[in-house]
Amino acid sequence: MDLNFFSNLQSSLEQETNRKDEIRSTVKELDRACRKQNAIINQIHANPTGPVPSVDFEEIKQTLQSLAALIPDNEFYKYNDLWSRSTQQAVFLIIFQSYLQKGEIINIIPVVEETLGVKVDIQNNLNEFHIQLEDILHAYISLISELSRLSVNSVTVGDYERPLIISKHVKDLSAGFQILNLKNDMLRKRFDGIKYDVKKIEEVVYDITLRGLHHQANRKRSLDEEEMKKDDASKMKKTE
Repeated sequence: MDLNFFSNLQSSLEQETNRKDEIRSTVKELDRACRKQNAIINQIHANPTGPVPSVDFEEIKQTLQSLAALIPDNEFYKYNDLWSRSTQQAVFLIIFQSYLQKGEIINIIPVVEETLGVKVDIQNNLNEFHIQLEDILHAYISLISELSRLSVNSVTVGDYERPLIISKHVKDLSAGFQILNLKNDMLRKRFDGIKYDVKKIEEVVYDITLRGLHHQANRKRSLDEEEMKKDDASKMKKTE
């Protein structure tokens, strides 16, 4: 038997090991970048009524590009388990920041593609480096958990309106997930855990309603709107 076969095999094994080591090293960099930005956006929990923390996605974007360069053509699914949780975290950061800025849950896919410079595989037919639909769904589930936490922290600073808004958005998102026939075991397991976050938000809303604090929130909003109208009218008079 030609022993060169084993020499060639050893060379292939070493090449594969080196590639995985490079991928794991880059994924660690991606995780560090995500943790850094997660710490920034989590400041909203300390000051729920304050400005939305500014998240810089440039480092995450560049690290994803470095990661993509390590993956041979048509071998995405051979290695994607090594970074799927990291991309889920990156997508979550985009979804959470978008929600805080817009006050609503939107179709995040176009924003993800633009922010990270990576395509989302909507039709499940991409062989190049991409973000899977499962990662998007995982990120939405993480959002529900984060909003549950935010609803509690909002009440502690006297913001009684936000939990009511969050409750509606989370119920809409939960209803959307119920339409899906989830085949992914991990995704299904996480979806089943949504009910605990929904229940926590419902308890917050129930307590607000029971104490009549939602009326206080409505009055405050009405006063704020009247004040804004007065300011606008005053500005118009000055321009005249």
